[in-house]
Amino acid sequence: SSPRPPIEPAPGTPENRPMAPSSSKTAVAAAALAGCAFVVPNTQRSTERTALRRSGVAQAEASGSSHSGSAALGVTLGALGAAVLRARHAKTTTKAFENELGVQPPLGFWDPAGLSSDGDAREFYRRRVVEIKHGRVSMLACTGYIVQEFFRFPGFLSPSSEIKFTDVPNGLAAATKVPAVGWFQYTVFCGICDLWLMHQVPTNPPGKLCTRLFGEETTNYEYGFLGLPGYLGGKAIADPEVKKKKLNAEIANGRLAMMAIIGMFFQDGLTGSAWGDWANYTDSPLRAFESELGVQPPVGFWDPLGFTKTDDAASFRRRRYVELKHGRVAMFACLGYIVPEYYRWPGDLSPSLGLKFSDVPTGFAAFSKVPLSGWAQMVAFAGTVELFQYVDDPKRAPGDFENAGFLGIPNGFVKAPAGSKEKKLAAEIANGRLAMMAIIGMFFQNGLTGEAWGDWSLYTDSPLRALSPAQEAIAGTGGPFPEDFWDPAGITNGKSKEEILNLRAMELKHGRVAMLAVLGWFHVAAGYHIIGDYAVGEHLDNNPLVNLTQMPMGGIWQVVFTIMCLEWVTTYVCKPPEEKPWDILGWTDILIEDEKSIWNQFRKAENQELNNGRLAMMGITGLIAQDVLFGDFGEAAVLPCFGAEACKELFSPVGPAATTEPFLGAGFIYPPLAQ
Repeated sequence: SSPRPPIEPAPGTPENRPMAPSSSKTAVAAAALAGCAFVVPNTQRSTERTALRRSGVAQAEASGSSHSGSAALGVTLGALGAAVLRARHAKTTTKAFENELGVQPPLGFWDPAGLSSDGDAREFYRRRVVEIKHGRVSMLACTGYIVQEFFRFPGFLSPSSEIKFTDVPNGLAAATKVPAVGWFQYTVFCGICDLWLMHQVPTNPPGKLCTRLFGEETTNYEYGFLGLPGYLGGKAIADPEVKKKKLNAEIANGRLAMMAIIGMFFQDGLTGSAWGDWANYTDSPLRAFESELGVQPPVGFWDPLGFTKTDDAASFRRRRYVELKHGRVAMFACLGYIVPEYYRWPGDLSPSLGLKFSDVPTGFAAFSKVPLSGWAQMVAFAGTVELFQYVDDPKRAPGDFENAGFLGIPNGFVKAPAGSKEKKLAAEIANGRLAMMAIIGMFFQNGLTGEAWGDWSLYTDSPLRALSPAQEAIAGTGGPFPEDFWDPAGITNGKSKEEILNLRAMELKHGRVAMLAVLGWFHVAAGYHIIGDYAVGEHLDNNPLVNLTQMPMGGIWQVVFTIMCLEWVTTYVCKPPEEKPWDILGWTDILIEDEKSIWNQFRKAENQELNNGRLAMMGITGLIAQDVLFGDFGEAAVLPCFGAEACKELFSPVGPAATTEPFLGAGFIYPPLAQ
């Protein structure tokens, strides 16, 4: 093994930093942990930004305390800022380990069980030591399974017992062949290795082993590349990049080997061979029926619900008999649906009622046309066949009736062609399964459209087809295409016209607010918050949520008052038209929507606003969640080429902009106001 850099808790690691209260740490750190594999840590400017945020939060608290009349809003904003700081603290706790070895693509830092969520460096160190040891043992075990398939030592394993190496089988069966003295030797050797020859010193990186013999530095030695002892010239890899790559490869291969050896154990235990030959798994509960009819490509023996796990031959026979009967009935039913579409018997179906065969429709509609005496005849015929003609004989195969020949012709006058019986029976089962699915489909089509072939134009009651008069008020807007009406959740079902118009107005209002919020978010993230900087007297944080907690309460109340004024004006003073409650600017009185002109893009603009608003609602929700959980507020979006190295030397119109600064500069910084 090659040496690894020791884990020394830094001042910011969990051991030297006060932990957040358990009630908030558990809720936030668990969510942050699940996303650490997908969030690239931004280590640049972290110290400067953290200091600025802490000072800004402190100033916000001081400013908030001076406005006693704003207690409710201040508590809300303070809780929001605290949530951001707690989320960042939980993220930092989790990231204490995300730069360790073993964090590799495609999963990155992957800890679904949350073992490292407590941020305990010593516990992480212990688990890493155990993981590496188990991985190394598993790699040796896999090698032991594979090598013996191709090579065995010559000679005797135990001369006194006359056991040769070639006499010992591979896999688990070897445990019964090796004598007790051999197992004793294994145990002693492993104990010596674990206690003295391969000792893990707590101050060394996980997996860096050395001896623990008497004589201290005089007789003890470490191991180099591939575990070569120091006294034989074993040295650690000098190149740090190559070393890191090799150590990561060892951990990855160890993880793979742990999974592989467990799989070999299962295969060996079930089949008697480490390579799991299915032909050797004679005790499989599925094998009792895998040679039965119906086991056909491409799925072979297919029993996803496990009906045959009980290995009960009587239950299997009963299910096969039922399957065959249902399949045969379904094939007749499908023919009964199809044939009347092309051919009807001539003459009368019921002379006494004057009912002809051509008068009976296909499908469910025939139920209302066939007279009661006709139903009695069909029931009597089916009962006679079931009770007297085709009776199941337990001594015969399921579905094999004594007095039925080829294609079910009574009394067996026609026999199946020689050598084709098994093929024909397998085809019958397959066709019956297909017919059972087909007849169910025909039933659904018939019930919905009125005919067995499911003509969509006849499905007038479809919730996707007909619009109510109330829904027509917003038809042609909001769908993926201009003429669509899109309501997959059925929110407008049963709503009045006024209710539907109000729903659309609320959707548009939320979309407009969300679009403004997204623009404001990136405006702040780019460093442009001049008014707030001037009001506070210093450059505020670029994180929008942290920036919000640094604003004085007076400024926040100004924003709230402005919103209330706008709501009052658009609700009572300049009320929009009832037909379009979202048209707060009165475009309806100016434009003619249906005018066919290249200059009239009003309907198109309406759809664009609606779709952009929906996208913005999703976007602002994602930005807030990402910031609260991971502390990432999308700063890369305002960098040249999103922070790519190729644009590192670009200059902004304001001045030079490195990849760690916003594209348009860091914003204006005012000196503190005079006291």
